[in-house]
Amino acid sequence: MSLRPDLAKIAENVPEGVRVLDVGCGDGELMAVLRETRHVDARGLEIDPELVERAVARGLSVIQGDADRDLTEYPDGAFDVAILSQTLQTAARPDLMLDQLLRVGRQAFVSFPNFAYWRMRAALLAKGRMPVTRHLPVSWYETQNIHHVTVEDFRDLLCAKNVTVEDCWFFSGGREIGRSGANWRAEHAVFRLSRR
Repeated sequence: MSLRPDLAKIAENVPEGVRVLDVGCGDGELMAVLRETRHVDARGLEIDPELVERAVARGLSVIQGDADRDLTEYPDGAFDVAILSQTLQTAARPDLMLDQLLRVGRQAFVSFPNFAYWRMRAALLAKGRMPVTRHLPVSWYETQNIHHVTVEDFRDLLCAKNVTVEDCWFFSGGREIGRSGANWRAEHAVFRLSRR
């Protein structure tokens, strides 16, 4: 099974045999890979009932819920790893969701589209309209993205919250790129976080 680059990087870095909560897990693609390759005890939370049904049909433990409100129901430290992939920008309050992720998981992986990517900047400059791209394929009025986060915005939030960046990776054109200039060069970012 071929995962999106951000999911593949997360899967590669989740320790073997840990307890994982995948928030906004979709149809469970990452959870299935983690179960098979990392032998984790994976649980999922997903808002879309059709995706929940598909994940459950794969034999995965996924419940329907809204991460904006339902993460508070999980006990402190219930998981070794919490994952939030391409969901942060859809949260009502990304700052509070980050708090919840790091409360329920000892470590968290967060991936998001970088809205400061140079192609997005160029499209805004040239056309004066919100860009439609391969990774953001719908018009501004159809998107679930309500917060347009950049790599630097996210770093500022982590600093304000005293969150430790254990590692980070950046991607453009489906390939991993270096950290230098990531705020304008990266389409997507993945951060591994902890709070000590």
